This record gives sequence, C-alpha cells and structure tokens, in this order.
Amino acid sequence: MHFTSLVLAATATLASLAHAASNAIIVNHCNTTIYLWSVGSSVGPQVTIKPNANYTESFRVDRTSGGIALKITRVEHGLYTGEPQTIFAYNLQGNQIWYDPSDVFGDPFHGSRVELVPSDRSCGSITWAHGLPSGGSEVKACQSGTDLTLTTC
Repeated sequence: MHFTSLVLAATATLASLAHAASNAIIVNHCNTTIYLWSVGSSVGPQVTIKPNANYTESFRVDRTSGGIALKITRVEHGLYTGEPQTIFAYNLQGNQIWYDPSDVFGDPFHGSRVELVPSDRSCGSITWAHGLPSGGSEVKACQSGTDLTLTTC
C-alpha cells in the first residue's frame, strides 16, 4: 500500500511538472527578419527570427522584475535605438500565466496582423487585425500549462 501511494504521488508530481512546462512562442510570418530580446531584470541577447521561423522560450519567473517582456522590433539593434517595439509580456504566478501585448515608440507591425493565441482555446486570444493595439488593457490569464503563440504578419 505504501509503495502504491508513493508511485501515485510521484506520478502526480511528474504530471504537474509536465503541465507547467509551457512556452511563449513567437512566429514570424513577415517577409523580413524581426529581432527579439527577452527582458526581465536583465536584457537577454538579441535573437534574430528570419521569415517563416520562430522563437520559443519556456515560461520563466523573474523574482526581481515580476515578469518577462519579449520585445520585438523590425530593425536590428532596435531595442537600443528607440525603434517601435511590440512587447509580449507574461507573468507566471502559481498555476496561472498572465499575458498582455502592447506597443511602445510606435507600431512596428502597422498594416499587418498580430495575433496572440493560447493553446488552450478556452482562454482569450488577442488579435490586432491591422497591427494596432486596441488602446485599452488586454491583459488575460490562462492555466500555466498553456503555450502562448504570438504571430506577426
């Protein structure tokens, strides 16, 4: 009986860990390269995402900043030159992942579709049909085991 309880507990723990291992995914459907930085309490290296390629980051927690911002520009080194940025912010808290897209310094995907879609379709998708934010808060939350995919163009 004790062995059975131990096996059930280990199975539940593994299932919980597998469920929590979800990702932020950026898909570049533009006909040009885009550039991404993962920013928490520090700025990660520039990531180059070629047309029809993607970037995947396992959700992570940054205790100092409280969340992660995936900052995307259409210009190389654009994070450091004030180029328009689309920001895919997420915050993993317990069994929930909070997410919110926004733009700063302009709208880098103006005229192109931007869509943030959770793998769990019961959670809310966010679509900018013409690459422009709605102007209001678009913060949504989903179970932490959900992948979130931001597609450009």
